[in-house]
Amino acid sequence: MSPRSAKTASRDAVHHPVFARFYARQSVAAERVIAPYRAELLAGLSGRVIEVGAGNGLNFAHYPGAVSEVVAIEPERTLRQLAADAAVRADVPVDVVPGAAEALPVKSEAFDGAVASLVLCSVRDVPRALAELRRVLRPGGELRFFEHGVAPGAVMATAQRALDRTVWPLLFGGCHVARDTLGALRAAGFEVGAYRRFLVPPKGPRLPTSYCVLGTARRPGTD
Repeated sequence: MSPRSAKTASRDAVHHPVFARFYARQSVAAERVIAPYRAELLAGLSGRVIEVGAGNGLNFAHYPGAVSEVVAIEPERTLRQLAADAAVRADVPVDVVPGAAEALPVKSEAFDGAVASLVLCSVRDVPRALAELRRVLRPGGELRFFEHGVAPGAVMATAQRALDRTVWPLLFGGCHVARDTLGALRAAGFEVGAYRRFLVPPKGPRLPTSYCVLGTARRPGTD
């Protein structure tokens, strides 16, 4: 079953027009650094894939030809319009759909793969969003994730938590910098596979958003 139409899906589940314009410019400027991670994230995917929080569609150019369809969920209207433009240029079929990660407008067990790319930092309810991703994946289906999160060191982690309680989400479209992606995935019942941690940018000052993890997780095949 195809996603709900724009008339029935939540068109403005997220509304950050000023941040969306800033993010669109900043993400394109950072693509020289980020693009190799996007390619690594998506390599080897096949079949039907759902991408949650597609932003302005920068992942679309990196989907391999074995992917038969991408359903790209983006709740913010400005970014969704940019994603729709990027979808036209993609080498694989991409359907850009309004909706929120916490209530995906698709059938259960409808996808072979799922992608969460720099989005779990900003969803309002991480456990609910991950439960939805688990719901829409077929048993044994794979979730690819590329996220920034809590630093391993106590000093930076303390600073990140302070930012999350105060100004950071207000300034950056609901983003949180101290979330624990791997812990959240395990708590949601995913089987975490191979992953690696790294810094973005790899050199220079450490930012609250520098601490990244990229890897795979699966919905258990015995669900």
